[in-house]
Amino acid sequence: MITLVIGVVFAKNIAGLMEILLPQRLPVDPGLRYALHTVASYVVIGVAIILACGRLGLEWSQAQWLVAALGVGLGFGLQEIFANFVSGLIILFERPIRVGDLVTVGEFSGVVTKIRIRATTILNFERRELIIPNKEFITGKVINWTLSDRTNRVEVAVGVAYGTDPDRVISLLLDVARNHPHVMSDPAPVVLFEGFGDSSLNFKLFAYVANYDNRLAVINGLHAAVYRRLTEEGITIPFPQRDIHLYYTEKSPANPFTKASESSSSPDPQA
Repeated sequence: MITLVIGVVFAKNIAGLMEILLPQRLPVDPGLRYALHTVASYVVIGVAIILACGRLGLEWSQAQWLVAALGVGLGFGLQEIFANFVSGLIILFERPIRVGDLVTVGEFSGVVTKIRIRATTILNFERRELIIPNKEFITGKVINWTLSDRTNRVEVAVGVAYGTDPDRVISLLLDVARNHPHVMSDPAPVVLFEGFGDSSLNFKLFAYVANYDNRLAVINGLHAAVYRRLTEEGITIPFPQRDIHLYYTEKSPANPFTKASESSSSPDPQA
């Protein structure tokens, strides 16, 4: 019991020890540090269990049948839990996702905060924690927005009235993007003339941001700046319009508009 308690306490505090052994100046990113801390704690607990079994006099020749039986039980009864455990080890070593990455798993998106033995915790944009089994990250489709490059692209769709010079609109949109402090110059912003809509000429502005933290602020700033600039230049942003044509034929019921006009034009006998 003393050996196990010492092993558990040491495993919980191994993160602080490794911070001393791995100074902040070393080029080790936070995701790798977290993986090293987690694997080291697993190793410490495993060694503590082996030492405790040795103190109790349990040798490998005596416990091998028990280990084999546990292996069969894991293979059948605890298949999902064992698969999630192995998937967690693959995540820590292969590192397709890391703590601090922005990921999308199915319909859920958020920042990875914890990678545990069975499941991974994701903090979504509503500040709610999602507990997702590790197997979903290995066997399912996962989008990691920040795996190798934190640069991301934002899009701003704009529609202007027919009769507006497209080259002028493209020039204005590019000027707005270049003047934004968080928009990158390399890759440079691009404007695409998408086509002809029902009521407008449709354009789309593509701009690149260095990290995902400023994405929403950049989208908000670009929308506001584009609207102000187009208003200053006298360019109209149209709303959907429809033309309605009414036809009257002899086979149709009596035209109410004609009756109304005739009754309004006839003299009043009491006048």
